[in-house]
Amino acid sequence: MGFRAQLPVVGVVAAGGALGACARYAATLAWPTPAGAFPWTILTVNAAGCALLGVIMVLATETLTPPHPLLRPFLGTGVCGGFTTFSTYALDTQRLLADGDAARGLLYLAATALTALGAVWAGVTAARAATRAAPERRPR
Repeated sequence: MGFRAQLPVVGVVAAGGALGACARYAATLAWPTPAGAFPWTILTVNAAGCALLGVIMVLATETLTPPHPLLRPFLGTGVCGGFTTFSTYALDTQRLLADGDAARGLLYLAATALTALGAVWAGVTAARAATRAAPERRPR
């Protein structure tokens, strides 16, 4: 597939990424983490983004047939990818460790990974339960 054919995908990923990154930035403005404090905001953002990604993937792959080809790149890679942040997670961990707070740094390192995996599982599980409970739609 040529570059021109990929332009719509690149466009929706960029647009979704901008929206996700703006939402993450808004979260850090609303709930700033003081220097040296445990980075609850980014942990929460990463968990929420992972849960949302779990929901989106169930809806896009198991309920919408066929989903729009730009839906997953926009919402999954774009919005969720822009909202969640591995780089800030790594930087926050490094800062805690560099400040001599190894216990909180290692706790944050492990808690984020475990919370993110749990959040994806919870999102997938909730979306599957909701779609099973929803009345069946019949095409007209």
